[in-house]
Amino acid sequence: MAMTADPRLRRKTIALVGLMGVGKSSIGRRLATALNLPFRDADSEVESAAGQSISDIFASMGEPAFRDGERRVIARLLDEGPHVLATGGGAFINDETRALIKDRAISIWLKADLPLLARRIGRKDTRPLVRGKDPLEVLTELAAVRDPIYAQADIAVETSDTPHQEAVEAVLRALTDYIAGAPT
Repeated sequence: MAMTADPRLRRKTIALVGLMGVGKSSIGRRLATALNLPFRDADSEVESAAGQSISDIFASMGEPAFRDGERRVIARLLDEGPHVLATGGGAFINDETRALIKDRAISIWLKADLPLLARRIGRKDTRPLVRGKDPLEVLTELAAVRDPIYAQADIAVETSDTPHQEAVEAVLRALTDYIAGAPT
């Protein structure tokens, strides 16, 4: 059963943060549809701005240059009207990017167990941080560093291996509670 979205949820950008493979883009698209808001994918916007893939940016310029471009793109996106924004897995880790998101958006940490994420990201070889490595090992190392920072998000929503619509409904419930001032 689909929920009717509270119109107050359309007043501010909703930024999804979390590890790679958690579903920020796929859940984000469906959340944007449910809220009748535009959807923006920071990774796609970075690729468009740079004229090359994230893998190519990492290979030619390195991760620091990618993160700098990512920060600039997210700042530009946050200047737009309300939308649902799927960020890259490392975006919220950058102090400046996190401050921008905290100031101009409602941040939601999408969480899932690491073996599930490892299975998801292991299907394709398109993620520069995982290429040629054990996905579970990489995710375990990333989670150790990133989870305490993701925990600074306004809301945390546990997702699992359920249909995306169930995750969207969980996010909508958490958002509704958040804007009503209830603990999340």
